[in-house]
Amino acid sequence: MLTTTAGVLMVSTLSLLSMRKAALHYGFVDTPCARKRHNGEIPLVGGVSLFITIVFLCMAEPELIPFQRDYLISGLVLVFVGMLDDKIDIKASHRLVIMGMLAFWLAATEGHSIDNLGDLTGSGRVDIYDFRVIFTAIALIGCITAFNMVDGADGLLSTLASITFGGLAVIFYMCDAISIMYFCLLFILAMLPYALCNLDVIPRKSLRVFMGDSGSFFIGFTVIWLMIIATQKATPLTTEPMMRPVTALWLIAVPLMDMAMVMLRRLKNKTSPFAADRLHLHHICTRLRLTRYQTLAVIGAIASLHAMVGLLGEYYQIKEWVMLALFLMSFSLYMLSVSYIWKLTRYLRKRYNIR
Repeated sequence: MLTTTAGVLMVSTLSLLSMRKAALHYGFVDTPCARKRHNGEIPLVGGVSLFITIVFLCMAEPELIPFQRDYLISGLVLVFVGMLDDKIDIKASHRLVIMGMLAFWLAATEGHSIDNLGDLTGSGRVDIYDFRVIFTAIALIGCITAFNMVDGADGLLSTLASITFGGLAVIFYMCDAISIMYFCLLFILAMLPYALCNLDVIPRKSLRVFMGDSGSFFIGFTVIWLMIIATQKATPLTTEPMMRPVTALWLIAVPLMDMAMVMLRRLKNKTSPFAADRLHLHHICTRLRLTRYQTLAVIGAIASLHAMVGLLGEYYQIKEWVMLALFLMSFSLYMLSVSYIWKLTRYLRKRYNIR
């Protein structure tokens, strides 16, 4: 495993640096615009490099993650679609169709579906087997979209993804699923070189890169894939699923709540819920004059707190309907805070004479 760990770090670093040069040469870059306010043209190779690294990991450790073939095929499709979207800006409806077809193949053909939602009402498990394909498609598209939408500030996608994968690693460790735990930890390690380049922390020479839609699609899919394994499937070590479905909400709380809030505001403004804008939580932090590291710290702390609540609820087996109620309360508080954030900040600045 030590050799594999070193190999993951090496492949991730070398593939990222080599593909960065190729992207600059062939123009596979993100250019500034009204919605994207970075400086200069930034290579969009983080996602491709990450996928290459995970393919290496799966080849080096074939037994690390269950149903590896289906996972890699699906990942390849989404990385390819993401690359096309990065280059030619595919219509949202076309992306949804492709993701829906992928979900249908996984759920109806390969048996990777969400069949139950756990005991959310306190009166027994909520079985949705008859609607498994539709619900799996909704969950897959929702998770991918959520992580795609948070990829708008330096280091934010890798930070939130690391918190989610870290939480999943704890779940798998508690259930003695050590191989999948290692996969989660190595996935975090595979994102490390990207995070360092994305945050531009390497001295003297800028090696900045973006993850691109290929990366956010792949990360979001990996999250929902592991959650389906954890909540819906028994393993050779466990006769029951390793995690209750409600815990998944807490592990992806910030991307999920940010996506829901933004979509509701867009619908209220009679625009497409998938239209690009600057209404996300990280945009609010920027308008509040937080630096990028302060933004990462604030949003990362919120995500970590939610993940910890979810893990504690899982560890102590707090009733699922209680955990759902608490999550809905947290989401309501989040919506209320965002809705009144400008009034609150104006009051604080006036109250404490902050300029």
